Amino acid sequence: MFLSTFEKQLDAKRRIVVPQEFRAAASSGPFEGIMCFPSFEADCLEGGGQALFNRYEALIEELPFGDPLRTSIEFSVRGGLSRMSFDSAGRITLPETLCEQFNLTDWVVVVGLGERFQIWEREAFRVYREAQRLAARAGLAEHRAQQRAAKVA
Repeated sequence: MFLSTFEKQLDAKRRIVVPQEFRAAASSGPFEGIMCFPSFEADCLEGGGQALFNRYEALIEELPFGDPLRTSIEFSVRGGLSRMSFDSAGRITLPETLCEQFNLTDWVVVVGLGERFQIWEREAFRVYREAQRLAARAGLAEHRAQQRAAKVA
């Protein structure tokens, strides 16, 4: 699993050292590296190992050929996918087009989300993290209220 949050600096060649824990989690695939593509949840990169790719493939295959949702997921995942191998120092090189798309120029934040992770521009991450924290707080309060109401009924 990909867990925790790390701030990392991109070097001049757009390389980033992938946290050791993430390299170990991704090493269950057919190559030593990770797969990244533009996230459809937020303005960041989403990545993971073979397990994440397999999950998206299964989702795609559940949908009928030609279905607009299937096409959009295929376009985003299959069409946007970049395979990045680890070098001897545990680094990957982020594609220039993805760096430009998400303004990844200097410091980035790598966030573990279980079977996947996201790579964010540092300030965009801070804003998104706060919004997610508030959404989680409100959602959990609503969930607990629904649980209490169900017990009373």
